[in-house]
Amino acid sequence: MKIVLVIDQFDDANNGTTISARRFASALKAHGNEVRVIATGKPTDYKYAVRQMRFLPIVEHLITSQGMRLAIPNKHVFEKAAAWADVVHFMMPSPLAIMGLKHVERLGIPHTAAFHCQPENITFTLHMGNSKRANDFVYNRFRDTFFNRFTHIHCPSHMIANQLKEHGYTAQLHVISNGISPQYVYGRSPKEDWMSGMFNVLMVGRYAGEKRQDVLIDACAECRHKDEIQVILAGKGPLERKYRKLCQKLPNPAVMEFFEPARLLEILHMADLYVHTSDAEIEAMSCMEAFACGLVPVIADSPRSATPQFALDDRSLFPAGDSAALAEKIDWWIEHPREREEMGRRYGESARQYALERSIEQTEDMFRQAIHELNRR
Repeated sequence: MKIVLVIDQFDDANNGTTISARRFASALKAHGNEVRVIATGKPTDYKYAVRQMRFLPIVEHLITSQGMRLAIPNKHVFEKAAAWADVVHFMMPSPLAIMGLKHVERLGIPHTAAFHCQPENITFTLHMGNSKRANDFVYNRFRDTFFNRFTHIHCPSHMIANQLKEHGYTAQLHVISNGISPQYVYGRSPKEDWMSGMFNVLMVGRYAGEKRQDVLIDACAECRHKDEIQVILAGKGPLERKYRKLCQKLPNPAVMEFFEPARLLEILHMADLYVHTSDAEIEAMSCMEAFACGLVPVIADSPRSATPQFALDDRSLFPAGDSAALAEKIDWWIEHPREREEMGRRYGESARQYALERSIEQTEDMFRQAIHELNRR
């Protein structure tokens, strides 16, 4: 198949949607498909380049705090790309995508969409993340301006598919995991000097309101074994200054740094426990990659997050936002190394069901279905 992926940002992999798009593009190519991308940045042999939008500072902050950029719609680029494609896959409900959708509809090109932008990603940045009315408004806005013009939508989890059903989305919903890349496999490595002698508690994620790293910091400060713990917050984002200040309460200096994928993979194989405190997640690739490497996860049991689906038992769950309950879970895993080792193996085995290869096959099936249905008309 000739596949065009539409995503405003493709070059800088500092958010989950972009990371997913880059992995899907590579894996689809490996399956023998031809893949091109419409995105900002410099043109390449596989990318149709469009220019980046510029905004007033307050709007720019809202967008960049999600690790994203928005593109200026360009109808000439879309006409050229659509003429080449068998199917066009839209990954964000952005102005670029809304304009592009009009062109593929007019030209009769098969098209599908993915739901990667959870409304809470926007509302938490506006300090309205706990407002049902605000989140419902975003769901409904996405539905009316974009998603209800599709017949096929990729949903990374059942949680988000159920949200779309509840909000009146009419397309066929394909629950397909973002998938775990094959390099994330079970294995433990000797600790480097900076980790040696410590119980290393890791969380990977953007420093943003919905991720709730503050809960992890507070929990580790409350742990009975707090003097043994080193907190590692892998990421970057708008709340970095706040979290660095909050980390001052910890007995041991926290590590706050953005790690490139190869380096992060090494750390995953050396850390002792993975914690995922996020209040809102469509799936959480970082958590999947962690337990694929054999790290036991401790996950916030939030109704707005799909991540609790990965827990193999209640020892991997805590009430969202409850730092005292999380501290108890961390202490328990510190005190039970044999159980932690056993469960690490089980989590490594459970990760196989989320293999990227399987996700690509399911996505190809969705594309073929969209192409077949349009050709029958």
